[in-house]
Amino acid sequence: MEQRIDPNTQPGYAAGTDPAYVPGLTVPAPAAGPATSPQRAVPEPEPEPEPAAEPVPDAPEASDATGDEAPEPPAARKEAKDGPAFEASDRRGSIAADHEGIRFRLDDQEAEFRWDEVAAVEVRLPRFGRRFTVVVHMENRRWFNAEVDAPAKSRLKAWAEEMDAVLDAYFEES
Repeated sequence: MEQRIDPNTQPGYAAGTDPAYVPGLTVPAPAAGPATSPQRAVPEPEPEPEPAAEPVPDAPEASDATGDEAPEPPAARKEAKDGPAFEASDRRGSIAADHEGIRFRLDDQEAEFRWDEVAAVEVRLPRFGRRFTVVVHMENRRWFNAEVDAPAKSRLKAWAEEMDAVLDAYFEES
């Protein structure tokens, strides 16, 4: 009996190809009415107040009378100000998430998604292999994914936990 290796049938359009196909899985798109417009209104940036005096570039900052306190590293300052952040990268690309949103980078291409335009975020861990995948589903039923190769299989679980912490802190499901 012969068996075709590559069937010529097209896959059906269902939840396997579009998670938004399943009712209730993602937030329905808001109805356009008189209060909303198809284009989002971008608020104008407020002018920044100018500093009163220019700091002297070579003068050290005074922290206390003894001067023994070492400056805090930039990564710790970011953690204290903005909450949790996530970054995973390999030789070609990276996935980053923080208080602003999610950023994907592959070679010289970048994509940035703000939290207010993200409908769902999916984290995929492989059963075999070391490829960490994040899929961002948009409100307009489009999705974008990025993959990063982990240096070791044990690193995948740590990345998933870090990403969950960021999603718990910043991503609000409606």
